[in-house]
Amino acid sequence: MTAHPTTRRPAGAPRSARRPAGEARRAWSGRPARALLALAVGAALLAGCGGRPTTHHKPGTSHQEATGGNGSLLTAKDTSGHRLREVPAAGAPAVRVETRPDSEGGWNVHLLVERFRFTPESTGGAALLGRGHARLLLDGRETARAYGPWAHIPPGARTLTVRLYADDHTVWAVAGRPVEAVVRLDTAAPTSPAPPAPPAGRTLAITVSGDSVQPPPSRIELKKGERLTLRVTSDRADTLHVHGYDRELPLPAGTPATLTLTVDRTGLFEVETHESGLVLTQLVVR
Repeated sequence: MTAHPTTRRPAGAPRSARRPAGEARRAWSGRPARALLALAVGAALLAGCGGRPTTHHKPGTSHQEATGGNGSLLTAKDTSGHRLREVPAAGAPAVRVETRPDSEGGWNVHLLVERFRFTPESTGGAALLGRGHARLLLDGRETARAYGPWAHIPPGARTLTVRLYADDHTVWAVAGRPVEAVVRLDTAAPTSPAPPAPPAGRTLAITVSGDSVQPPPSRIELKKGERLTLRVTSDRADTLHVHGYDRELPLPAGTPATLTLTVDRTGLFEVETHESGLVLTQLVVR
């Protein structure tokens, strides 16, 4: 029998040096699999422990289509090329703007929002109603974003537009129009924006024949303080009623009747007939 020489580890060498070469290779080959498993478990734990509430878009959709189930994505776009996200008037975000001159030049802008919260931590995620950021446009050109209620803009512009966006960069909109506020930057009186021009009056002619209403009932967008004239012709005697304003108008059979009112309350108001119970139109006052 031939005796094989015994290999002794040098003094001071680590014990791992005594492991046969084949066993060492098998031990190393298992390490990548264990590392990948640890990474997968860690990612699952992070996902289940409440990361940020919104996510980036899923494959096959753009970030503007990651809705989160809030609002309807329209094909229309704003002046900056962002698509509009339509939401009902009731509960929709709103914004007002105050401007103050800065001692070192330009303007300090205060954004007064309603039913809206700035969420810079979620920018780029899905759209959630009442969350997002604002964009500032000077003379129609986008200049900056605002992730809080205060911002600063440089001097020289005449008009400031503040528009509210969702986290996925779509524009919050009501009745096909962006949710925004526009103020004029007047250097002669910089502490307050120029008052808006008084809204012009509007006239709506309605014809009632049996159970038919022409034009078909729809919503009319009005600004607070605007004057509205309703001219109604009914084929039978009835009474017109404007809900919320408690205004009534007798409707004689076959004879046009006219009601004029100033819409000085905001909200959604129905106009209907008492006897036939027909809805003639709805007034949306902002």
